[in-house]
Amino acid sequence: MTTIALDAMGGDLGLDATVEGAAKLSREPVDIRVMLVGEAARISERLASLSYDPTRLEVVDCSGSVGMDEDPRRALEDKPSCSILTTARLVRDGDADALVSAGNTGATILASARTFERLPGIRRAALAAVYPTERRHGPKKDPFALMLDVGATLHAEDIDLVGFAVMGAAYSSIISEIASPRVALLSNGTEPNKGTEAIKSAHARLAGGPLNFAGNIEGLDIPRGNSDVVVCDGFLGNVVLKMLEGVGEVFRDVARQASGSKLQWKMGLAMLGGGLRRIRRMTDWKAYGGAPLLGMDQVIIKAHGRSESRAIRNAIKVAAKAAEGDLIGRIQAGSSALGLGEAERTGSKDA
Repeated sequence: MTTIALDAMGGDLGLDATVEGAAKLSREPVDIRVMLVGEAARISERLASLSYDPTRLEVVDCSGSVGMDEDPRRALEDKPSCSILTTARLVRDGDADALVSAGNTGATILASARTFERLPGIRRAALAAVYPTERRHGPKKDPFALMLDVGATLHAEDIDLVGFAVMGAAYSSIISEIASPRVALLSNGTEPNKGTEAIKSAHARLAGGPLNFAGNIEGLDIPRGNSDVVVCDGFLGNVVLKMLEGVGEVFRDVARQASGSKLQWKMGLAMLGGGLRRIRRMTDWKAYGGAPLLGMDQVIIKAHGRSESRAIRNAIKVAAKAAEGDLIGRIQAGSSALGLGEAERTGSKDA
């Protein structure tokens, strides 16, 4: 049975979402055990109002948590026994197979960096994100694709982008069950000579390599789903991700306003009802649950801060699937195949 350590105190909705999500999962026919990390008295009080399988849940007591608006570095220094650090230590010590948190993103990244080891050949960690696409991916007909980095590493050199490609491909092959994920570099043109020096050099490294490299793509290709994995530095990725989220929210707001306006608008929305429901399902990130922080020697899944119980439950399932699929081993194999360990030792320009 796969064991997942869950930061029960993290997220905008706190214990209401995390404990309920874990409780619901405990009643499902899956081989997953969850360690709920946080203030034991509060967790137990919340569990008392829920139906759950006590053989599949364990409460781990700790002191304090990192708030969503707190400075991550200072909070971790002031709270050495907080929930996210305790959760990470459980995974490091082998008590759990993966970490899940919907809490402060910066604190999750810092706690992981301080607790886990970086994988050989991977110089920088990458925070990935799933985004909805028009095209379905893999045998599961997954409506989501993966983009990384979206904020863990603001500046990335060519060797870092290659590492992101390796990690994203390994994750996509396990979670979306795509045998050979299409990997692309996000640039300002599809030609190999377009983009920054880092992008052009990464293109040359990936071309002809073991990955299913689709070359460069432009921003307009992202929602079309022309690639399963989109690689970029964290600055660009974060801007793109926030833009995609903003467009989705504007679309929903416009539809909501239209539904309460003129009769003609209401009739139009009624006629488009089936299509709107399809778009809503396609853009529902709660169905996916979370996305990985890659580059460490453990499986780390960062759930959305606004995650409700359904999203938490799915994030735990994603973490278990990644652990069972040997995500770390696949990244190491991909890194070795591209010679990233040697490139790291000699320097990216000489490799």
